[in-house]
Amino acid sequence: MLFIETQFLYMRKSILIILILLATFNMNAQEQERPKVGLVLSGGGAKGFAHIGVLKVLEEAGVKVDYIGGTSMGAIVGGLYAAGYNAKQLDSIFNDTNFDELLSDYIPRASKNFYEKGNDERYALVLPFNKFRIGIPEALSKGLYNFNLLSKLTRNVKYTEDFNNLPTPFLCIGSNIETGKQVILDKGNLAQAMLISAAFPSLFSPIELNGDLLIDGGVTNNYPINEIRALGADIIIGVDVQDDLLRKKSLNDATKILVQITNLHSIETMKNNIEQTDIYIKPNIKDYGVISFDKGAAIIRKGEEAAFSVYEKLKVLADTTEIYVKPPLKLASENLTIRNINCNELNNYTSEYITGKLRFKAGSKINYKQLERGINNIDATHNFNSINYYLTATEDSDAVDLNLVLREEPIKSYLKFGLHYDELYKSGVLINLTQKKRFFKNDIASLDLVLGDNVRYNFDYYIENGYNFNIGFKSNFNQFNRNITSTPENYDFAFLSMNTVNIDFWDLTNQIYFQSLFIQKFLVGGGLELKHLNIKSETINNNDPVIDNSNYLSAFGYAKYDSFDDKHFPSKGYSFSGDVHTYLTSSDYTKAFTPYTIVKGEIGAAFTLFNNFTVTLKNEAGFSAGDKSVPFLNFVLGGYGFNPINNFKPFYGYDFLSIAGNSYIKTMGNIDYEFYKNNHFNFSANFANVGNKIFENINDWVSVPKYSGYAVGYGLETIIGPIEIKHTWTPDNSDGYTWISVGFVF
Repeated sequence: MLFIETQFLYMRKSILIILILLATFNMNAQEQERPKVGLVLSGGGAKGFAHIGVLKVLEEAGVKVDYIGGTSMGAIVGGLYAAGYNAKQLDSIFNDTNFDELLSDYIPRASKNFYEKGNDERYALVLPFNKFRIGIPEALSKGLYNFNLLSKLTRNVKYTEDFNNLPTPFLCIGSNIETGKQVILDKGNLAQAMLISAAFPSLFSPIELNGDLLIDGGVTNNYPINEIRALGADIIIGVDVQDDLLRKKSLNDATKILVQITNLHSIETMKNNIEQTDIYIKPNIKDYGVISFDKGAAIIRKGEEAAFSVYEKLKVLADTTEIYVKPPLKLASENLTIRNINCNELNNYTSEYITGKLRFKAGSKINYKQLERGINNIDATHNFNSINYYLTATEDSDAVDLNLVLREEPIKSYLKFGLHYDELYKSGVLINLTQKKRFFKNDIASLDLVLGDNVRYNFDYYIENGYNFNIGFKSNFNQFNRNITSTPENYDFAFLSMNTVNIDFWDLTNQIYFQSLFIQKFLVGGGLELKHLNIKSETINNNDPVIDNSNYLSAFGYAKYDSFDDKHFPSKGYSFSGDVHTYLTSSDYTKAFTPYTIVKGEIGAAFTLFNNFTVTLKNEAGFSAGDKSVPFLNFVLGGYGFNPINNFKPFYGYDFLSIAGNSYIKTMGNIDYEFYKNNHFNFSANFANVGNKIFENINDWVSVPKYSGYAVGYGLETIIGPIEIKHTWTPDNSDGYTWISVGFVF
């Protein structure tokens, strides 16, 4: 009986609303054709996909929205709709967005220089370190990936500073983290306003605007109905995707707890606002969470279903004389001519440094992709905790000014940690101390200390000067102990007729170098190197186990290019490296040194065939020029998963350091299949000719490869780096080898 009475009351209320709407039309028919419709979209993370479904139904019903207000995800959907996109376009945009990259503030690998690539591919954990205290980051993401994306999407209205002048007047809500008060965002940069409104605490960093530090608007007002009514809306359509308060049994993860805390303040306000809503739409999305971005299509359908439940009410709002159809937005050109590059004054970084990172200068003709890449290059330095930019018109209608607003990272010191295991260096725990701006602007000092089976260190001091030459100093120490398979053509001590020789290997290398970008893509450089080698073997001679104990002074030059999108499991890109080392003099423990030169190079490519099948191809070669080379600096092939130093090269099918010569040529192919997210199965093959001066006789290197090896493996991408297991074999060894590598290589 109670159910029947409830349904009767609901039907009576619905009929009453329709009659009021019809009366509104009749009473104001001569003054206006229809009432002004305001749309209010609440926040709710991924649940906000439901807003797109509602917009689809509004367009199907012929409803024109006159004002839009939103919070958080409602601000993003509403802001893009206000900028001119229709619902179908929004559906495509959100389907094409990689939300894993969005949440992680993904920086493309191509935007990082070689130093930054090395840093990001070595450490599993990075923590601020100040006054001998370890801190924690203010958030998981700065939100720059989102800002780049929104800036590109809103390029049609890039000069619109008053949101009332957008194709549909718009506002969104932010929260002042100091005062706890709401901030109405209806002017300024649209992309920035949307980003502020969606800056969920701890997930995205707060954003400073006009001296205020702002976060997610859902903290103070998740449903800005009064603000939209104040713009002149006669009828309010409200879409509520906010979570209700959860019971304690459901508060079982950090995300739910944070959402619950946010909702505690706004839940009562939301109830009052709902009562003022003329057409209230509440999609049934209780089975989805605020980070259920992989369920976007299903959530959009839930929004459609909820809107269709009030379809008759919506139809009343349509203009009966002329059915409204929102046209698709015709996007403005992505091409830009940059007249000036303006940046706020920085304490520790020069204008040359900034333009060097952008990789374009004033007067350049670029597109949004190049602009995005340049901003990512600045972000990849980790020298700025806030990066904002906007474009302003100039007297020349074809040119714009790029205005950068950068806030320098106050933290100068970091502690970084990593873990690794391989069959050559064994287990290692990496502890790094990085200090920025130690002596000069743009400088960085980094010390790695590896504790474990083989203690090692790596020190690097680097001063970056943008387009100008950059200078640096490196010092590293490596050691290992290994049983090396001895074959007559490989080592000078093979005359001992032993199957294996146990080697203690020490390498201490110091370099001073300079480098710069060439045509904005290739890293070119050179310098001087002093290397000390200490090689011992108790197997050979207990009385005098020393094989070499010499210093080697050399001059070197190099060129590098690397556009692989991932170091370990690339799906696209190219790589190139070339290196020349001329060994000038030696302390010559062996009394056999003569000056000579080593030349080596490598080229590679990766491309995706179909359905997560990726092919990687690499070719490399090297040779020595001179009367005689140092055998301990020759090319040595074998093993997998270790950090290569000197001329040690991985080679499937053979044990570590088991093939050697002063010249070699090698080719490798790998087929990788990502059968589940971050899980890889792969098959590899490599072939090589190795020997002494093989390039002097064409038959020695343009021939059937003397060495061949194969591998099948499984790889898993984890927070500490890849975990890989590979079984390798060769026709020369029926037993084969199984190699395990854990974590980032160092």
